[in-house]
Amino acid sequence: MTTHTPYPHDLRKEGPVSTDHLLPGEPGASVGLAASAAPGTHPGPSAGLPALVAWHAQRTPHALAVADGDRTLTYAQLDSAARALAGHLRRHGVRQGDAVALLMARSARTVVAQLALWRAGAVCVPLDPAHPRPRTEALAADAGVTLTVGDGKLLESAAPAGATLALPEEPPADAFLTDDEPLTAEAPAAGPVSAAEPGPDTAAFIMFTSGSTGRPKGVAVAHRAIAELVTDPAYVTLTARDRVLFHSPMTFDASTFEVWSALANGAAVVVCAVERPSLEDLARQAERHGVTVAFFTTALFHQLAVRRSRLFALLRTVVVGGEALAAHHAREVLRAFPWLELVNGYGPTETTTFATAHRVTDADCDGQVPIGRPIAGASVYVVDDGGHPVPDGERGELWVGGSRLALGYLGRPELTAERFVSHPEWGRLYRTGDVVSRRPDGVLEFHGRTDDQVKVRGFRIEPGEVEHALRDQPEVTDAAVAVHRPSLDDARLIAFVVAAPGPVPRPAALRDRLATVLPAHLVPDELTVVGELPLTPSGKVDRRALTDLLTVDGAAAPAAPLTPLEQAVAELWSRSLGREVSRPDAEFLALGGHSLLALAVTDDLREELGVELTLADFFAAPTVADQAALVERALLAAHHDLHPHAPEDTDGHH
Repeated sequence: MTTHTPYPHDLRKEGPVSTDHLLPGEPGASVGLAASAAPGTHPGPSAGLPALVAWHAQRTPHALAVADGDRTLTYAQLDSAARALAGHLRRHGVRQGDAVALLMARSARTVVAQLALWRAGAVCVPLDPAHPRPRTEALAADAGVTLTVGDGKLLESAAPAGATLALPEEPPADAFLTDDEPLTAEAPAAGPVSAAEPGPDTAAFIMFTSGSTGRPKGVAVAHRAIAELVTDPAYVTLTARDRVLFHSPMTFDASTFEVWSALANGAAVVVCAVERPSLEDLARQAERHGVTVAFFTTALFHQLAVRRSRLFALLRTVVVGGEALAAHHAREVLRAFPWLELVNGYGPTETTTFATAHRVTDADCDGQVPIGRPIAGASVYVVDDGGHPVPDGERGELWVGGSRLALGYLGRPELTAERFVSHPEWGRLYRTGDVVSRRPDGVLEFHGRTDDQVKVRGFRIEPGEVEHALRDQPEVTDAAVAVHRPSLDDARLIAFVVAAPGPVPRPAALRDRLATVLPAHLVPDELTVVGELPLTPSGKVDRRALTDLLTVDGAAAPAAPLTPLEQAVAELWSRSLGREVSRPDAEFLALGGHSLLALAVTDDLREELGVELTLADFFAAPTVADQAALVERALLAAHHDLHPHAPEDTDGHH
């Protein structure tokens, strides 16, 4: 298959990427970004993201760069704060090529810290405060982290072993202003970028993905790759007037698009500081700050589409990705909000967030929504088992090339060599493991995987990693993991375990123990103990037959009748879970519930009962009865005049 460009013009201004593909710290790795461009000249992707931010700070110093609640940063303030913090980091020993972990809640300070780490010459290793500490320790060790920086309280409670540095609560030089304060910061002086900053083909981030052997893979993503993805993109409409919503975890590569697509183009980043935002939280953030562009995982987009969310009415552009996009949901949204630009993005972390993209039209929804053409320097090839091109219309594995490939897997040379191959004609390529076909017009359609890897709610999951954690439990002799789809809009990670001799393990206890070593998205939504696992004739686990083992709830002891409020909660649960809920002691997670379904329930509670619950409150009330009691307290608090012991209000005087 030949290489295709998505549009008739190529916006890249630089030559081909270096073929060294060296990881940070390897002999011969290039250092030193290009000097800042002359005034009025766009520096181009090879200059790196710090230089792009500095260029916008020089041209439009008072333009909004970051909004975080009542706090804002102009481009001049962002650039100045990052420079000052970079100096602070260097004074505390950060050197060229150091892998520095970042442990922070999502905020404007996060953006400053990422930029400062790059200016100090470091590689940023984002860590998720919600992940179990053993996993955080393992990731930091794999990345060779020399220092962990971030929020002081988080460093005390969740930082991996080793040196730590609490970052200032407020950036230097009075960088933050409230909405009521005048914008007085001066633009930074133009000049050469510090020699300490990394080269375009050295690592900017190390992002971890699920690993089939039980060990996550650290993907090293280069500076140039990110800059090429986000600078003046042709696959999505993005101008300096736009405001882009930042709501993804830093450890999820979508955050790279959310933050740096804005800052590379003179637009503004709008930070959703709510740790686990509800659907209404996202809408409020978009409404308050005039958000125009947002990325949603496909699963979240489907939830928003079902509800005809008012969020779509506030946006001009929506980018989706992570799983196959349902045509009927895309059509419903496009017809209800005809002005909306809907972009279906595809790409593993190894290809820097997106490798292909497609602007979805109503006509696309007559069949399977395509994943589009290669974007921003990527090239694509559809090949057979021998690595030879297949004709248009036939299925084959997708191999991706171009200048935006990751540098490889940190500390995993054999795995890097297996997945990143050198082709005599096409150059360096990444073997995605995804099955696609190419239409005569060059547009790609997605058809599944060549291996067991799955996608659940936007997260890439290797079943082997979860199975490995299950087999480590003393009560388990074998385990298998698969995906169950009770409906088109719901995908659940399910696990089956064969018990060791002795007492049969309780599924809830196994799930609780997994939650201490695995992040939430890798903990199975449902866990079933079985006598044996189904096998194929060749002796391998028959993953397609696993879902046949799902047990139907047996007869349980009679339960007390539901109260009216419990009945209301049970009906909302039933709608989201796709199964009847009729007991007050029914547990949301035990019935296959997960965070995305919880978002749907909390949105229904707000719309139908007038009660707003955070996700933390929701999961703190695990049963129907617990949640009904929580709803009752919320209703009484909201309507205190209905409380029998509330003091009488006498014309507002106390």
